[in-house]
Amino acid sequence: MPKNMGLIDRIIRIAAAIVVVVLFITGQINGTAAIILGILAAVFIVTSLIGTCPLYLPFKFDTRGKKKD
Repeated sequence: MPKNMGLIDRIIRIAAAIVVVVLFITGQINGTAAIILGILAAVFIVTSLIGTCPLYLPFKFDTRGKKKD
């Protein structure tokens, strides 16, 4: 899969995942919300690590920025 996530996009996703983890640890979220947000946080971390978001592919969306020749 081609990389389609820029650095800022990846940092925002990791930060959002960290927020979810902190909310869970502090007891601010629980039950179904915790499960759904936990899964979303895991997806954010995985996509950030590999640099590809599968949902961007059908829309040909790329946050890496313009390459200069």
